[in-house]
Amino acid sequence: MRSRSNFALGLAATGSLVAAAPCDLYKNGGTPCVAAHGTTRALYDAYTGPLYQVKRGSDGSTTDITPLSAGGVANAAAQDSFCKGTTCLISIIYDQSGRANHLYQAPKGAFSGPDVNGQDNLASAIGAPVTLNGKKAYGVFVSPGTGYRNDEVSGTATGNQPEGMYAVLDGTHYNDACCFDYGNAEVSNTDTGNGHMEAIYYGNNTVWGSGSGSGPWLMADLENGLFSGQGTKQNPADPSIYNRFFTGMVKGEPNQWALRGGNAASGSLSTYYSGARPTVGGYNPMSLEGAIILGIGGDNSNGAQGTFYEGVMTSGYPSDSVEASVQANIVAAKYATTSLNTAPLTVGNKVSIKVTTPGYDTRYLAHSGATVNTQVVTSSSATALKQQSSWTVRTGLGNSDCYSFESVDTPGSFIRHYNFQLQLNSNDNTKAFKEDATFCSQTGLVTGNTIRSWSYPAKFIRHYNNVGYIASNGGVHDFDSATGFNNDVSFVVGTSFA
Repeated sequence: MRSRSNFALGLAATGSLVAAAPCDLYKNGGTPCVAAHGTTRALYDAYTGPLYQVKRGSDGSTTDITPLSAGGVANAAAQDSFCKGTTCLISIIYDQSGRANHLYQAPKGAFSGPDVNGQDNLASAIGAPVTLNGKKAYGVFVSPGTGYRNDEVSGTATGNQPEGMYAVLDGTHYNDACCFDYGNAEVSNTDTGNGHMEAIYYGNNTVWGSGSGSGPWLMADLENGLFSGQGTKQNPADPSIYNRFFTGMVKGEPNQWALRGGNAASGSLSTYYSGARPTVGGYNPMSLEGAIILGIGGDNSNGAQGTFYEGVMTSGYPSDSVEASVQANIVAAKYATTSLNTAPLTVGNKVSIKVTTPGYDTRYLAHSGATVNTQVVTSSSATALKQQSSWTVRTGLGNSDCYSFESVDTPGSFIRHYNFQLQLNSNDNTKAFKEDATFCSQTGLVTGNTIRSWSYPAKFIRHYNNVGYIASNGGVHDFDSATGFNNDVSFVVGTSFA
């Protein structure tokens, strides 16, 4: 029996949204929520319980984050206070339905995760800040290797039973790996055959189905296939998505399923497919097992990325009119972007990045060829070394709210991470490079600035044995050591040497 932390940071100033929250609307429509997950807000109008749990790196303590008021936005200030001066991960995403279908760190499946014992990683608690009606909250930023799961559930659809689900996602955060899912999956963490899953998928994978354009697309992961329609390949009525905030919906019942979506910040839903189950064997009837996954495939395929804000699963096949009301509620919540930086840098400035760890504070982030390391640099150092330790701050190649660091002595080359080690490489204009070369700046954990990876926000630029890495605060690699972590990720960003 899992239990939440012993104490919770309670309700504060008012932060309620609109009356009749999504799960109230589903209940009134005869298709009640059997799972309701949201780190940004309550999904029932009267809900005051915990939304999620955070675990901090300094001492391993946990706390629950609640809404500001019944039915309201998450108390992000409570998280910020609890996590001040250290790092935090999202350790549990609570089920608001009362069925205790909470989401926990995903265990090893047919595919192993990168954490100890083959578990998947937990998400950073600060990777996806947003506002709802002007109030700050945090989503779940899923990097490759991150995943959540519950195999011991209550009330979710099994066999060929009807169900529905929705998720509010970041439409700009995706890749082509398998599989950024939210929904119904196998209880064994393995692939048990066609029709044993029914989950929302978001990304631009084309191994199975696809939609029009180059993606990303909303599709349904039904196991051994991502479906955009009845066929196994392209459904041209399934559009590429360009919305920053996106509502995706999947629902199914005997020999019927539908795929619907829309801009989560404005407007109504569109139906991308509604009709019979796939003609391929195994999908009619379905053989659902009822486990719940987030960020991964049913067999723990964990190479995908995406951002999740809220989502539910229902008992029964929701009507289009109920889903329209849910979409109106989501739009009324007024999801909006907010800064990813708490210690902004000035684009165009040439800077040096000085180590602050005692005993190493004469060293600066520099490069020797393609290797990013730290070196002792002074005003009397050779011109070449001064240039190698100077960087131009550019608008983030992978996200314009953050930054990329271009080498002064090798224009067109940027600091990027590769297998978590920092390298200096020329920009090849691929999506992967741009994301790997993008970093966000926050107030230093000890002093100055702490610089985190945009694509892996639980990892921060760190010097370790005088080499540059992106590192987590405790983890499976030597460079993730918790010893000295706060000092090693705190830098002074100052005037460049060249």
